[in-house]
Amino acid sequence: MDDSTNNFSAGDDDTANQQERLLPIANVGRIMKQILPKNAKVSKEAKETIQECASEFISFVTGEASEKCKKERRKTVNGDDVCWAIGTLGFDEYAPPLKRYLDRYREVEGDRSSTPQRNEDDGGPSSSAAEFNPNLKPF
Repeated sequence: MDDSTNNFSAGDDDTANQQERLLPIANVGRIMKQILPKNAKVSKEAKETIQECASEFISFVTGEASEKCKKERRKTVNGDDVCWAIGTLGFDEYAPPLKRYLDRYREVEGDRSSTPQRNEDDGGPSSSAAEFNPNLKPF
C-alpha cells in the first residue's frame, strides 16, 4: 500500500500527537478565566499559548521526576518526586510550598479514607478518588 491511500498525512499525525500531549484547551480557558475579571475576554491565541506553555512545563518537570525514578529503579512517579524535580530544575521558591500542599493534601485524604464512604458499587465515589482541591491551602 502506498502513502497516497492513507487517510492521514505525516502532518496530520504530528498534529494528533501534539494534541495528545497538550492539556485540554477548555480546562486551560476555564482556569484563566477564574483569575480574570468577569467581563474580561481571553483570545483563542492566548489560550493556546498558555496551553502549550503549561503542557511543556508539566512535561519538563515530569520528565525529571521520571528520570529520578528510573535511577532508583522505581516505576511510579509520586508527589515527592515532582516536588524534588521542581527544586532540582531551579524552581526553588516553589518546591517548599508545593511540598507543604502535598503533605496537607495527604493529611486530608488520609482523614477521608478513615471515614466510611460509599464506594463505586454503591453508586457513590470511591474512597480512593483523589481530587484537586483549590481551597486547600499549604500554610
